[in-house]
Amino acid sequence: MKEKLVTPSYILIIAANFLQFFGFWLLIPVLPFYLQEVFSADKTSIGAILSCYTIAALCMRPFSGYLLDTFSRKPLYLLAYFFFTMMFGGYLLAGTLSLFILCRIIHGFSFGMVTVSGNTIVIDIMPSSRRGEGLGYYGLANNIAMSIGPMTGLFLHEAQIGYTFIFCCSLTACIIGLLCAYLVKTPYKASVKREPISLDRFILLKGIPAGISLLLLSIPYGMTTNYVAMYAKQIGITASTGFFFTLMAIGMAVSRLFSGKLVDKGKITQVIQSGMYLVSFCFFSLSACGWLIHWNIPLITFFFFAISLFLGIGFGIMFPAYNTLFVNLAPNNQRGTATSTYLTSWDVGIGIGMVVGGYIAEISTFKMAYMSGAILTVVSLLYFYGKVAPHFHRFRLR
Repeated sequence: MKEKLVTPSYILIIAANFLQFFGFWLLIPVLPFYLQEVFSADKTSIGAILSCYTIAALCMRPFSGYLLDTFSRKPLYLLAYFFFTMMFGGYLLAGTLSLFILCRIIHGFSFGMVTVSGNTIVIDIMPSSRRGEGLGYYGLANNIAMSIGPMTGLFLHEAQIGYTFIFCCSLTACIIGLLCAYLVKTPYKASVKREPISLDRFILLKGIPAGISLLLLSIPYGMTTNYVAMYAKQIGITASTGFFFTLMAIGMAVSRLFSGKLVDKGKITQVIQSGMYLVSFCFFSLSACGWLIHWNIPLITFFFFAISLFLGIGFGIMFPAYNTLFVNLAPNNQRGTATSTYLTSWDVGIGIGMVVGGYIAEISTFKMAYMSGAILTVVSLLYFYGKVAPHFHRFRLR
């Protein structure tokens, strides 16, 4: 008999996850304007200030996995969610740039904790036989938030709505999300006595090969999220690149409706490899747009946006499969560490992509940056096929 996936707690944690990321994505396109207009920050300073968030989140990730595997998970989740929520109010109260940076750092620390704890708790409350499907729907909340959050933020800003109201929208969404998180019922988990501190308490050592493969994939993804609008402008595409992210989010949403079920049937490595083939094709195609645009601008513009849809499908296929792969390599008392390793690998790659993509574009062009990213996806595919998949089948625990 098929175990029940949709429970009140599962619905509540999905709602909490959606509202958390909606509040987050609502501010993403607005914060650069806020820093420029309120604090007169230049572009270099804006980039450095906003990156504090990512650096803080990365620093917190390994420790969050250790804490979640040691102590009761829900109180840690609620505490992190509370600080994450309050920082939206902190931005409003920060009267100086120094205070804003401090809020940004605290926000990053809380984000690093709340994302790992949310992912770990949703694994705890769902049946293991439907883990891939459950993680797919959980991640779908992120994709929907990624689709409508930036669009809503930009709409409010372009309508000349005040920053106070925009920050309050994010704050309100996360307060409601915090209430949903509080109502989630989790299995009892007593505090455990830990062995002496060692590396495997912070990083899932068996997950390192998969982490390397995922990191290589996330480098071109980081290039895309940060530079695709500049790339489109550089090659002469005049259509709004906001649709690129919307179509990518739609592709992720569609793929998650079926990829999780395939993962639950035991086809984890096959699903990941399928996504890799599609993503590799997309990044080579994205690079090719820079050479083909002069041949037929309307057709290549259409092709450019079609790529975003298939890129979303490719990554949407892989996300729940990769998450399940890490969890299946870990004992139950290291689920937090497994989730932390998965998310850390992804974020490190995105950070590298932001730096490397900008550097390659500076000394050459964005199309060469994307060509380099495409080559990395092929390297990741070959490494996954030769090392990661055999390693997973040898050491998997479930």
